[in-house]
Amino acid sequence: MSGKVETFDGWYALHDFRTFDWEKWACASEDHRLAALKELYDMIDGWQRTEDREEGSHAIYSILGQKADFLMMFLRPTMKELNQLETAWNKTALAHFTKPAYSYVSVIEKSTYTKLETNPYEDPVMRAKLYPEIPKEAHICFYPMRKQRGEVNNWYALSKAERGRIMYDHIDTVKPYSKDVKRIVTGSIGFDDYEWGVSLFCDDPMQFKKLLSDSRFDEVHAKYTDYGPFYVGHYLSKEALESFFENE
Repeated sequence: MSGKVETFDGWYALHDFRTFDWEKWACASEDHRLAALKELYDMIDGWQRTEDREEGSHAIYSILGQKADFLMMFLRPTMKELNQLETAWNKTALAHFTKPAYSYVSVIEKSTYTKLETNPYEDPVMRAKLYPEIPKEAHICFYPMRKQRGEVNNWYALSKAERGRIMYDHIDTVKPYSKDVKRIVTGSIGFDDYEWGVSLFCDDPMQFKKLLSDSRFDEVHAKYTDYGPFYVGHYLSKEALESFFENE
């Protein structure tokens, strides 16, 4: 048997992508639009209080291209809280102008191929990775991925030592980008269609392309990785949301 890798799990994550009916929004009365936005801002204030208590995090992004109009990303201690949050949003007036475009359910995951000497949940550095605040860099790049299970290249048939060697080679590739590109990696086996969700955050979106292009030549990506759809967006602060929803 190959030997499983020990994983450490943090907050649950929801990536909720929506399309927006701009024509319906333009036809709504000004009072209706203002009431819907006030409800949204009040809800965001509640999300921010949760973040201030370090009990979760949130961020909203305008998505480029035709796959979606915006993304709401949430982190919470339990899956139940994510479900409650999603249900509360679906009951808002603004949600009636949207349609689901895509979603991804997962949990922040850190793995190791070596034996740890200390409890990772008591390590401040590890805790910051398991229970992070979503970075507020200008751009996000999100994509799901899985390790291919082919007749020839089966990631899960490799030994633990071999998988560790391949992953450490990949770490060497992405390390030069770690200063500019922050990331949150979430595990989704049993939760969604792929096996991991990767959220990259950076002020210069060209770094996404450079990092992922370099990674394509790593053995883990060249032989085993299967990518899902890519979504790229721009961070929307609470103030920027006003311009985003302006009826002009």
